[in-house]
Amino acid sequence: MKIRVVNTGSGARAVQVIKYRNNKRFILKHIGSAHTDKEVEELKILANEWIKSYTGQLSLIEEENLNQFLHLTHCSFLGVRYDFFYQTINLLHQQVGFHDLPQILHDLATIRIFEPASKVRSFELLDLYFGVIHNRKNYYKITPDTILLKSLVEDKVIDFAREHYSFNFDLLFYDVTTLYFETFTEDELRENGFSKDNKLGQPQILIALMVSKEGFPLNYEIFSGSTFEGHTLIPVITSFIKKHQVKEFTVVADAAMISDDNIKQLLNNKINYIVGARLGNISNTLLDTIDKNLPREDGKTHRIPTDKGYLICSFSSTRYRKDKYEMEKQIEKAKHAVKYKFKNKRFKFISTIDEKRELNQKLIEKTIKLLGIKGYYTNLKESTTSNQIIIDRYHELYKIEQAFRISKHDLQTRPIFHFKEEPIKLHILICFMALVISKHIELQSGISIRKFINEAKKITDGLILNKITNKIHLVKN
Repeated sequence: MKIRVVNTGSGARAVQVIKYRNNKRFILKHIGSAHTDKEVEELKILANEWIKSYTGQLSLIEEENLNQFLHLTHCSFLGVRYDFFYQTINLLHQQVGFHDLPQILHDLATIRIFEPASKVRSFELLDLYFGVIHNRKNYYKITPDTILLKSLVEDKVIDFAREHYSFNFDLLFYDVTTLYFETFTEDELRENGFSKDNKLGQPQILIALMVSKEGFPLNYEIFSGSTFEGHTLIPVITSFIKKHQVKEFTVVADAAMISDDNIKQLLNNKINYIVGARLGNISNTLLDTIDKNLPREDGKTHRIPTDKGYLICSFSSTRYRKDKYEMEKQIEKAKHAVKYKFKNKRFKFISTIDEKRELNQKLIEKTIKLLGIKGYYTNLKESTTSNQIIIDRYHELYKIEQAFRISKHDLQTRPIFHFKEEPIKLHILICFMALVISKHIELQSGISIRKFINEAKKITDGLILNKITNKIHLVKN
């Protein structure tokens, strides 16, 4: 093959790739026409590139950067790729230890961070944004291994938390949430129950999540949608302790987890606890003790031994003003309902006696005594853990709420479109992996995962089609 330059009838010079056979000349490719020496030299470079592509011959010398051979007049822009983001998240997968898992798992976790979507759409986006192609059937092929994969993921996450966040099992935060399905059909796993997403009538599952004091996710469990959240605490915690052979352990949870049976089992299993207290349910004797002994000053606390452990109460003037405002608003509604004899609605401060509705003065008096007061139950003695430390640790429970918010909103774990148990559980595992990576990014960068993604999206690579060689080149930003 040779490159030939000939004059045209219009006064331009045409660059061609030709081949001789049996003393006859054949034009294999017309590269283009030029009017200046510079344009001719550029077309010769393109001709050389076409010959290499046509013959498939490798050069014996190191080639220059192919990007310099791309000319806009002979190229077409196909779109962008986000290789920087993909390589960055891949590196984090390796650091956590996820690289030992099937590639399809951490690729699906990566695209869930970048742009959450259904599984079908996720496979399309992996190809579109990262040039990564997977067969969707492979997702369903690994679903029978979900239990084993979940155990491997949790082991890797715990090891990573130990190394990077000094996690030593001494303090763990626990909470649950619900995830709903785009269907109204129930089964043994997907059941109707109390929905935290306000999706009445749609089946759901219950997810229990545990995070470290930094908010780093450590473990999760799945329950059927009708499970009472207070019944999840003991099995999840005891299983976690047994698996990791934990000797000393303190769990922090909200008031929904407290019950006489849970307290008994926590103590029997030598598990320390800090949980919220629902003061509206305490006895009048205990209420009088709090009322007499707790000073109404910011930061003041009082500890009382009870059958549920130590009850620690604290006062806040900010909480007092908020509680007082809410109470007065509810009382006004109750008075209005009594005056106009509303019977179809329920009001907090109304009691019914002999079918007659009136203001519940006893409840109003009890509520006044509790204005500005927050309670906490614990078995930790004051000699080892002060009241303020108990309160501070409980207030850190917001970190698990942050994890749920990332999971539900940024990663769009819900709604779930799968309908069989194994794909559902594999979907939750992928979302958990994405949550681990997302939370690690937030903790290390100090910015939200959403802002990190927005910044990462600014670094793009261009996909350029060379019309001469019909090759697609990735042009780095």
